[in-house]
Order: sequence, then C-alpha cells, then structure tokens
Amino acid sequence: MDHWLNYHHLHYFWLIAREGSLTQAAKKLRLSPSTLSTQLKQLETALETPLFHRQGRRLVLTDRGRTVLAYADEIFSLGAELREAVASESGGEGVALRTRVGVADILPRLLAWHFLEAAIDMDQEVHLVCRSDRPERLVADLALHELDIVLTDAPVGLARGVRAHTHPLGSSGVDIFAAPALAQRLRRGWPDSLAGTPMLLPSEGTTLRRTLDLWFANRKLRPLIVGEFDDSALLKAFGEAGVGCFAMASVLADDLARRYGVESVGRLEGVEERLFAVTMSRKPPHAAVRHMLAAARATLSPNEGGGPSV
Repeated sequence: MDHWLNYHHLHYFWLIAREGSLTQAAKKLRLSPSTLSTQLKQLETALETPLFHRQGRRLVLTDRGRTVLAYADEIFSLGAELREAVASESGGEGVALRTRVGVADILPRLLAWHFLEAAIDMDQEVHLVCRSDRPERLVADLALHELDIVLTDAPVGLARGVRAHTHPLGSSGVDIFAAPALAQRLRRGWPDSLAGTPMLLPSEGTTLRRTLDLWFANRKLRPLIVGEFDDSALLKAFGEAGVGCFAMASVLADDLARRYGVESVGRLEGVEERLFAVTMSRKPPHAAVRHMLAAARATLSPNEGGGPSV
C-alpha cells in the first residue's frame, strides 16, 4: 500500500457512495463517468481492496468499502469544520458571513423565520442562503457540506450513514385557525364543532399530520378534509380565503392574524409543533449557526407539558 493517500480519489469515492451512483457523482463533479471510474480504480489499487461490487445496475459498498466510507465521513466532516471555523473567525468588517440553511418544506415558514431572524441581529453582516426541500434531501446535502444547518419538525436518524447531530430547539402548542366567520361558528361547541367542518391539512407522512390524525381518532371526530398541502404558505392562503380551518403552532397566532387575517379558535390539547436544527457537528463551528442556536434556546421556557416552548 502507498504511504500517502490521494485525498482527491478518496473524495471521489465518498461522493459516489453518497450519491449511490457513479453517473450521478460524475454530474456533481462535472467529470465524465469514465474519468471518475479510473480515479476510483486507482484508489482501490492504493488500498489493495475493492470498495464496491455491482448488484444489477447499482454499486453496493463492500465490507471494506463501508469501513473506508466511515473514515471518509470523519475526514471530510472535519475538513468542512476547519474551513467554516477559519471563515467565521477571519471575516473582517464589511465581509458578510455566508450561511446556508435548509428548511424542510413541511415546516411553517413563519416558524422558521422566528429562528432565522437571530442571524439578522448579529453584529457581523450575514448572507443567508435558504433552500426548501424534503428533509431527507436536505440532510443528504448537509452531509455533502452544501448546507450549514437544516431546520425540520422531527429528529433525524442515521439515514444512509449520515452522522448528523439533532439539536432540539423547542415546541409550541397547536391551535386551530380560521377566517373570522368560520372561527366564530367553530367556537360554539368547541372542540366537537370540528366534526364535519371543512379542514385544510398538511400532507400525509408529516409529523404534524400524524399527530392530528391521532388526535381526531382518539376523540372520534371526523372533519371534512377539503385540501392537503405540502406547502404551508398555500395552506394558509386557502385558510385566509375561508375555504377551511387549519392547525398551526399557537406561537404564530399574532403573525397569522396580522398577515392572513385568521383567528385562533382553540388549542388542541396534547398536540405540539416541534422545531429541530440538524448539523454535522455537535458543536457547530459556524458563527452564525452558533448564534442562531443560542438565540433560540435563550427564548425557550418550560411549557405545560414540561418541555421547551418557542
């Protein structure tokens, strides 16, 4: 085995493993698949072991390949931390600190704003780059160090070997909101008044949707579902138009009233909207990320359930 390891070849292997495809990795690297294949073979020669075997059209890691991937995760995670630590400490006056944030598409934008506004209040100028997508895609980009932090409504496990760290930021109770005329009607006989009422729900599979379905089932209430939405902004727009009522974090009541003209009807007992931040390091080196995490935790206080409240 060669004494020196070619870290360019190791990075190519790491990206192939992350993408699950040599072709997809080649697109990201803007290399031809044949060039990338040659680089991979050179790494396998240097390590004196095959790192993948073919399973149909798929590349599957060998046992040695999984070992190498675990080391590569640590190596490139540490390298990213080094770059971010130097960048956050070397930014001089007038130099904006670039902060890349992924926001889960099912997370209410106003809830994300309550977290992100802390970056705007920093002494140093911050350049926010925000992306919205499915949580699993955002975490994959986080593992590739294309994002600094991901905001989501549920803890993130070790998906695809990603060694991400989840930071609980807090939770809020959940209220039912509606346009004034519908809200007035729903207050009479609350919460039984929800039976048969037109309702707008987050899409199936989201954390809040599962919690709402359980809440309604336990109380034997069946609202009339008139819409399901991946986009919380579109859901609120339908709610503003009086198409149906909807559930959202109670901490957003003032914002929702001001921006959408909807009113809180009542609290759903036992239902919470939770907020988590996901980073690749337990102690993020990025100054803006540290500031946002600290600011969020400084505003949290115990709620009725004993946990934190936004």
